[in-house]
Amino acid sequence: MSQSLTAISTPMPVALLKRAIAWMEAIPYWFVALLTRIAIAGVFWQSGQTKVDGFHLSENAIELFRSEYRLPLLDPVVAAYGAAVVEHLFPVLLIAGLATRFSALALLGMTLVIEIFVYPDAWPTHGTWAACCLLLMTCGAGALSLDHVLAKRFG
Repeated sequence: MSQSLTAISTPMPVALLKRAIAWMEAIPYWFVALLTRIAIAGVFWQSGQTKVDGFHLSENAIELFRSEYRLPLLDPVVAAYGAAVVEHLFPVLLIAGLATRFSALALLGMTLVIEIFVYPDAWPTHGTWAACCLLLMTCGAGALSLDHVLAKRFG
């Protein structure tokens, strides 16, 4: 009887709130991780695509590193090649869910370099990227990933 009294005495807005929270908590992590992996991979892949012309680094990319980005202690040519490699390799690994935590760490490092040295006023965007990377670093790729398959296979 006390259980039915509790149900009756719970105000409708509270019951609806609890139901909505339960629905949100039921969203599987693998789905959240997959969307996060795709979203952050897309950002960096698209940026990487602006630096290449076919399978070659574009002159425009090198010029951007010379004139606009001007990273300290890095030769613009080396920085442009490095950025192009990072922006293509780690998004592919993220989509596959392979070495996810380390791929996210690499992209977080790149995000910090961009925020600190290139576009410090873009912190809202970079904060979003950092949050995606941190989620993947701390919680992993989720069940729909090669990391999960390898972990099940090799412990």
